[in-house]
Amino acid sequence: MPQAVIVDVVRTPSGRGKHGGALSAVHPVDLAAGVLTALLGRSGLESRQIDDVLMGCVSQVGDQSLNIARQSVLAAGFDESVPAVTIDRQCGSSQQAAHFAAQGVIAGAYDIVIAAGVESMSRVPLGSAAHGGAVSQGVSRRYPEGLVNQGVSAELIAQRWGFTREELDEYSAESHRRATDAWARGAFDAQVVPVLAGGPEAVAFDETVRGGTTAESLAGLKPAFRTDELAARFPDLDWRITAGNSSPLTDAASAALIMSEEKAVELGLTPRARFHSFSVVGDDPMLMLTGPIPATRRILDRSGLSIDDLDVYEVNEAFASVPLAWQRELGADPAKLNPWGGAIALGHAVGASGTRLLGTLVSALEATGGRFGLQTMCEGGGMANATIIERL
Repeated sequence: MPQAVIVDVVRTPSGRGKHGGALSAVHPVDLAAGVLTALLGRSGLESRQIDDVLMGCVSQVGDQSLNIARQSVLAAGFDESVPAVTIDRQCGSSQQAAHFAAQGVIAGAYDIVIAAGVESMSRVPLGSAAHGGAVSQGVSRRYPEGLVNQGVSAELIAQRWGFTREELDEYSAESHRRATDAWARGAFDAQVVPVLAGGPEAVAFDETVRGGTTAESLAGLKPAFRTDELAARFPDLDWRITAGNSSPLTDAASAALIMSEEKAVELGLTPRARFHSFSVVGDDPMLMLTGPIPATRRILDRSGLSIDDLDVYEVNEAFASVPLAWQRELGADPAKLNPWGGAIALGHAVGASGTRLLGTLVSALEATGGRFGLQTMCEGGGMANATIIERL
């Protein structure tokens, strides 16, 4: 059975996902086209050698409609024979794209494939795809009190696991510290592709990273998701999730070059890691963000590995309560958890985060000499993907 290997992973810097953000002037099709072009340039491949492009994107409306994957392939100048498809598994969309790509290689359906992701949250605001949509009668019957947004889910997790506001803010400040340190020592240099965004110079650094952030500076922020209606519905919540201990709205794109090990050898390319194991689960749609816990347990069962066998864990920081709950439930080493910072600092361009985390995971394993790494991501609706890779 073919082995699916990762040859390269690239990403754009993260821009703030609001008007005036560093990448807000760039159309998301062009943002994604840039990372596709970079992968070809770095590998020396011809575009017609790519069997398929699988791209995650959550808000598939407006500038991100009409199968943005295909639009990006055309904008990148790829041969017209290269197909492409857009995938929505909410925040895990590009991680799912990587799963489908690797599984296609293992099944023998692909020799060379690109998994990618993009989201311009400044141009297509989060939730745009649901604008005007009504909840179905079937869902309403099953959940008569109504589901909640992810911020409230993060509050419910913080309450259930007993995380204080101080713990959440301290974790978030540490994310910025680790990301700042990683940038300072050049840890991201090899994976970040600068973007021309209309200014005189290319955007080359993550706009979302705030050096000097402290728990004390975050303490003054007000809860971001409390409303009078929600406070009446959840009278026991003390509302501790803020903009400071949540991931920021972000613009970014990322992409991974995946192929069979045999094809990599044939082409004279050096695989950096191989896909070892996969899992995807559904979980409580009210808590919504706890899926990484059962997804990790399932993938450890399938892989035969223990949490201590893993050298790096990339657990998406949608909100600080998510990786903290995961860490407590799995008994994971905090030093191995998001060692270069996470989405609270590096940003969470929802469709692009999966392949962004994959690139950080590969690079962190290489930097430390580690062998196995885990990536897991909470997803809207109460789902999660988990991936274990092995450095080669």
